Amino acid sequence: MDGSTDDLRIQLLGGLQVRVGPRPVHESEWRLRKTKSLVKLLALACGHQLHREQLMELLWPEQDPDAAANNLHKALYAARRALEPHLAPATPSVYLHLQGDLLVLRSPGPLWIDVDAFAQAAAEARRAGKPRAYLEALQLYTGDLLPEDRYEDWAAGRREELQALHRLAGAVRRRC
Repeated sequence: MDGSTDDLRIQLLGGLQVRVGPRPVHESEWRLRKTKSLVKLLALACGHQLHREQLMELLWPEQDPDAAANNLHKALYAARRALEPHLAPATPSVYLHLQGDLLVLRSPGPLWIDVDAFAQAAAEARRAGKPRAYLEALQLYTGDLLPEDRYEDWAAGRREELQALHRLAGAVRRRC
C-alpha cells in the first residue's frame, strides 16, 4: 500500500521501517541512533506523545538535564530532517510537533503503526471469535518488537506484551 504523500507508516514489529507517503526513510537518513529511538518511543507511547523530560530520561539517563536537553534538540532536528528532508529551516514539522513540553508524533494524513494495528486486530478477533479475524491479526505480526533494541529497557515490557498477545492469537486460531 503506497499511501498518499501525507501518510506516515511506522513498522516496529520485525524491525523499524518508516515510510512517509510512498518514500521509505533509509537507514542513512536517521544520522543518529537516538533519532530512531526518539521516533520509536513516540510510536509506542500512548497517544504517540511524551513529555520532554520523559524522553530525556529514557534516552540519556546518565546525563545532566542541560546536556540531555541539548541532545534531545539535536535528535529532534535529525528526526524532522529524516521524515521531511526538504523541510525549510525554522519551518514546523507536520510529523513531530512540540506542544508545550509534550512532543507529539502525528500525521496530516493517516498515521499507521503496525503495533497499534496488530493490537486492534487481535482485540477485534477476540470480540468476533472468528478464525479469519485471528488470521488477519496474526498476519500483522511480522516479528518481535524492535529486535535491534533487544536490550533497551523501554522496549522490553511492550515486546513481552505483544509476544504474549501473538501466542494467544495463534493458540486460539489453531483451536478454531
